[in-house]
Amino acid sequence: MIQTQLHWEDKNANLQMLELKIRAIQEQTQIVVLPEMFSTGFSMKPERFAEKMDGPTLQWMKNMAVSKKIILTGSIIIEENENYFNRLIWMLPNGQYGYYDKRHLFAYGEEDKHYAAGTKRLIASVNGWKINLMVCYDLRFPVWSRQQFDDIQNFEYDVLIYVANWPERRNTAWKFLLRARAIENQCYVIGVNRVGNDGNNIYHSGDSTAIDPLGEILYEKAGEEDVFTVQLSDKHLKDVREKFQFWRDADGFRILI
Repeated sequence: MIQTQLHWEDKNANLQMLELKIRAIQEQTQIVVLPEMFSTGFSMKPERFAEKMDGPTLQWMKNMAVSKKIILTGSIIIEENENYFNRLIWMLPNGQYGYYDKRHLFAYGEEDKHYAAGTKRLIASVNGWKINLMVCYDLRFPVWSRQQFDDIQNFEYDVLIYVANWPERRNTAWKFLLRARAIENQCYVIGVNRVGNDGNNIYHSGDSTAIDPLGEILYEKAGEEDVFTVQLSDKHLKDVREKFQFWRDADGFRILI
């Protein structure tokens, strides 16, 4: 989990800074999570900063993932089919990737005027773990992340990851909703946010966190940069789901796009 300041709308500076942080990680690491729009900050100028899927930032992610033998994830600005997307990239250590386009666009900040919304979730698989990938404002809409419970062997996912540029002035919602998502979905939740002021002089306190399936805080950091490795327990996850079978009482539903 890399909680960091971002250089406003300066791709080269951000990629250089993040490369130093990633290469400095000493622990055995499988997944490295970066904030939302990690190469630019939360910019509403996609016409200036958008890249194609074969652009330099995606190539940088590939090089980092391959050289460090990690999965690297975070969102960047992508242009595709004459639309702009706030797109989370899930880059594998073999250079292959998946992606998720942010579904809920932050109209309060006019994101909806500049970007197109995604329509599909991405649930990745890593060593038997299923990981649901989300971006920032998606956190406020619980139906989009809600587990489709089948039985204890068929939970949709085990980990829910949110990458964010979430302002300090609304960090109470960030903290409480991350814990709610963990409790209601009986899963681990990872939230990685940036710190510092952006180009609009909006302050971000970070508050990146890792939460277990009972809503207990495993890690939390506010107000400063940090690189932290958290280890998740498959046994703990299974024990919680076996002991507290709340999923048996869940409502069935379908999401209509």
